[in-house]
Amino acid sequence: MRLIPKAGDVARRSLWQRIKDVALADVGVLLTGGVKAGDLEALEELLLAADFGVATTLRLVAEVERLAKRGEAKSEDEFREAMRALIEGELRKGNSAPALTCSAVPPTVLLIVGVNGAGKTTFIGKLAHQLRAEGRTVLLGAADTFRAGAIDQLRIWAERTGAQFVGGAAGSDPAAVAFDAIDAGVTRGVDTVIIDTAGRLHTSEGLMTELKKVARVVAKRLDGAPHDTLLVLDGTIGQNAIAQAKTFMAAVPITGLVVTKLDGTAKGGIVVAVHDALDVPVKFVGTGESAVDLEEFDATAFSRALLE
Repeated sequence: MRLIPKAGDVARRSLWQRIKDVALADVGVLLTGGVKAGDLEALEELLLAADFGVATTLRLVAEVERLAKRGEAKSEDEFREAMRALIEGELRKGNSAPALTCSAVPPTVLLIVGVNGAGKTTFIGKLAHQLRAEGRTVLLGAADTFRAGAIDQLRIWAERTGAQFVGGAAGSDPAAVAFDAIDAGVTRGVDTVIIDTAGRLHTSEGLMTELKKVARVVAKRLDGAPHDTLLVLDGTIGQNAIAQAKTFMAAVPITGLVVTKLDGTAKGGIVVAVHDALDVPVKFVGTGESAVDLEEFDATAFSRALLE
């Protein structure tokens, strides 16, 4: 897993390097049980700056203090591994299974939601590419009818990935398009139907009401659908991602998270924070612009990448 900060992003150093440089300049002191309050305060500030969130940060700092006092890490490498294991443990708490939910009887229906600019349509294209590479048949439903450009963008992704496509005219009823997409998926024997929805500000009550309607219509057309509702979050916006997610969860049941643009931030802690705040599994992370820059979430690989 690659987490690549932009130039100028928190000095372009890994979390581990910043822990050493900013909070634990003399790791040897920590390892011999000589941790100081100032070290812990600096570590707390660093983790908060990396978007781990208050609750997760306090737990991590408390565990570091415990490790130091008991001398449980005897070398710098052991301490880094201990930190990695602590972060992985946070990611595996509660509802954390990253696999997509698949219907026993096709098609599996995935409803994709998120705010404007989060990378929702691009994620759909990348996921279609991944599923097609696995030999699955995929249909993309363009239920983002508020922007003609969004329909065209999804059609291009369908052509590029070899997926089938169902769309309506700009301004048509999004719920009707979602219904038609599932109807086509059932008729054609497609494995997976992925439905795009309009990018909407989480503060827009009217658009949230429309999203609820789409979800209701999907559920009426096919029993058990949507099998997953994935919320796409921009990894560069920090703690605002949590506020967005809570608003979406109040409108529709979110079953998985997708965190995009992790190639453009040194603040990967938001992945840990949003999982902790919502008790919803992270299912995918986006780490670049190309079709292959989408990774199924792996807590071990992610925690290791944060501390490289």
